[in-house]
Order: sequence, then structure tokens, then C-alpha cells
Amino acid sequence: MVAGGRHCQLRAAIEVFVPYSFVPIFTEAGFPEVALAGSRRGGGCHNERVTAASEPSDPLSEEAPGPETQHRDVSGGRLRPAVFGAMDGLVTNVSLMAGVSGGGVLRHAVILSGWAGLVAGAFSMATGEFTSVKSQNEMVESEAAVEREGLAANPREERAELAASLVQRGVAPALANEVAAQMSENPDEALRFHALEELGVDPGQLASPYEATGLSFISFAIGAAVPLVPFLLGASVLWPSLAATAVALALSGGIVARLTRRPIALGAVRQVALAVLAAGVTYGVGRAIGAGVS
Repeated sequence: MVAGGRHCQLRAAIEVFVPYSFVPIFTEAGFPEVALAGSRRGGGCHNERVTAASEPSDPLSEEAPGPETQHRDVSGGRLRPAVFGAMDGLVTNVSLMAGVSGGGVLRHAVILSGWAGLVAGAFSMATGEFTSVKSQNEMVESEAAVEREGLAANPREERAELAASLVQRGVAPALANEVAAQMSENPDEALRFHALEELGVDPGQLASPYEATGLSFISFAIGAAVPLVPFLLGASVLWPSLAATAVALALSGGIVARLTRRPIALGAVRQVALAVLAAGVTYGVGRAIGAGVS
């Protein structure tokens, strides 16, 4: 076996214990003498006879890499504000309109409350989402800056810490030290690894507060419009709004359950049940207050 064998051992350890985005610094950049080819996970290491001279090999002795498992983005950057915004809009506005309707007011007052709930709720949701995401990003950037300073001021200690993290993941100590030394040659990638280990986030892949704000605003407005539409179309009683909201909640709950591979019926029933509770309580409060004021 030629010098590529040691490279393959290192690469195997890196690919198993380090996110794939770090791997390139140990391939062409770290081992230019090895001919890397082919698969994303193979990198030429599926055959120990790979050399700089590209020695011929028996094609039957090489197995084609299996299909790579594809995963969806689970960071919640887009799904969370969109789903929360729509659910919040549906539940908040139908509850608000139910409470006002329970007070015995006229139809135009219910419509006014629905419009007010839509506009105020959309801006409130967007403002809260922007503040939340922006503050979280600033905190991550602040901690990443501290980590960057530590990498520059104490490279040996940080390299030892990185190696210890790899050992905790099952890498042999000698190999972990060698991997840590290679990773430390690229400060940006070393910073990403430390941030993932210590903060649980990648500083280079933070959610956009502006995108989250826009999604929250639009999704809340869409959700809040559902219970309002029946009144705008001429309804003078509450039940059409309740029915439309229940259908929308069942559909959205089912979609979320489908995306998260949970029982669709359970997701739909859960969302409708929570909305019924919220609207029922608000209606009761509105009816009690309306009777007391009249």
C-alpha cells in the first residue's frame, strides 16, 4: 500500500466525525500528492491502490459508492416563521373575532376587529421574529469572535481541545491529534468546528432576520385572513369563520405532520383542538364581559 493509505485513514476519520463541509481542507489542499476522484464520500479512498501515477486497477475490485442519504434542512430557518406565523394568524384572529362576537356586537364590529387583528398581529409577529433572529445572530457572532481570538492567541490549547473533541467521538488519540493539526491550518474551518461543538451553530450559515420577518408577516396575514373572509363575503354569524379556520388548521397541521413524518391525522386534530380551546375560552370571556357591560 502506498502513501495514500495514511491519507485514507485520515479522511475516513474526518468524514465520520466532522461535517462534510470541512473535508476539502484535508484532500487537495492537505494531500496534493494523492489523486482524488469520484464520489463525494469516497474521494479516491475506496481503493488503496490510488496513487499519483494512477496505477491501473481491476475494476471488479472496486465497488460503486452507494446512494447518499438526502436530508432536508432541519435548521428551521424558513419553516419555523412560516408555520408559526400561519398558525398564529389563524388561532389569534379567530379567537379575537369569537370574543368580540360573543360580546353581542354588530357584524361590522366583528369585521373591524378581524382587520385590526390581522394588521396588528402581522406587524407584531414580524417585529418579534426580527428581534429574535437578529439578537440570536448577534450573540452567535459575538461568541464566534471570542472563539476566533482564542484560536489566534492560544493555537496549541485550541488544537488540543479540538483533538479532545474528536477523541470523545471515538477517534483514536494519535489520529485525532493529526486531524486536529490539519484542521488548525485553516483558521476559518477550525472556527466553524469549534462553534458547532461549543455553540451548536455554524457562524457562516445563520438565518436571515429579514427573510424571517417577511415570512412571518406574510404567513400571519394569510392565516388571519381565513376567519375574516366569510364575514367579508356576507356572513353575519360566527360559524362559517369557525368552519373555515378548522379546515385551514387541519390542512396546515396535516402538512406539518407529513413534513416531520408524524401521523397526519394526529397533527390535524391537535391543531384544531388547540384552536377550539383558544376560541372557546375567548368567546366565553367576550360573552361574559358583553353581558356585564350591556
